[in-house]
Amino acid sequence: MGRMTERRRVVRIRDGVLSERADTLVGEEPLEIRVAGRQVAVTMRTPGDDFALAAGFLVSEGVFACAQELARIAYCAGATEDGTNTYNVVDVRPAEGIELSGLALDRLARNVYTTSSCGLCGKASLDAVRTTARWPLPLTGGPRLTPEVLSALPERLRAAQRVFRSTGGLHAAGLFTADGGLIDVREDVGRHNAVDKVVGRALTRGALPLTDTVLMVSGRASFELVQKAVMAGIPVLAAVSAPSSLAVDLAAESGVTLVGFLRGTSMNVYAGAERLALSVSSGPSGSSDQRLAR
Repeated sequence: MGRMTERRRVVRIRDGVLSERADTLVGEEPLEIRVAGRQVAVTMRTPGDDFALAAGFLVSEGVFACAQELARIAYCAGATEDGTNTYNVVDVRPAEGIELSGLALDRLARNVYTTSSCGLCGKASLDAVRTTARWPLPLTGGPRLTPEVLSALPERLRAAQRVFRSTGGLHAAGLFTADGGLIDVREDVGRHNAVDKVVGRALTRGALPLTDTVLMVSGRASFELVQKAVMAGIPVLAAVSAPSSLAVDLAAESGVTLVGFLRGTSMNVYAGAERLALSVSSGPSGSSDQRLAR
């Protein structure tokens, strides 16, 4: 697995008994992302799929939206004083005729709205995504899902987490079809990086927008992850944990079906419930209850 994992000696304590053993740790190193030679971001990531990570990040920031807009992605040589390449700096070059404004790169370098803690108010964050989305989602329509399909996704995601099995220290993002088929899965110490790797790989194979797909993540659903789904044209985001309030707001305004606490057959649908195969029946007291459509 190369730089994705490292072996370290640890002191193990079990029931008061001490022993020494080797443990497998997930790798974590900085990645500097440049666009046309200009630094725009640095992220801590698990090495591997670095080109996809850079491409996916730039999709989420509205810089690129299709493979034809990219010329190449390459590691920058001579990243250290002795000229040794650390493989921790990548440069993304736009295709001929694709002009990137200096103002756009300035905004990107300042990281204006990539996290919910950026200092902007909620409305400004929502507006920033809305005005830069290249693949707007319809508020209605799109894939029709059943709760049974969604319930199977966490286990399918876990089964595909190759590095997690040996380290226990990675997030994952999986892209699925509307009937639960696995399209792609990526792992990283950062859940946002895992999503960027999935989106970046889709970009380079010309698959954007990712309509009729479901994005499943191993952690919580933050504003940032909903943003990435919107920018890639993904209509459904499911998470094993909770969403934030701003994530729910963005999902509702952008047409994303947002599912949280997806564990077993239980889940909460925070936005876009119309994409789930549900029916309405009357309860014993005449109240209206949601029932699963059969």
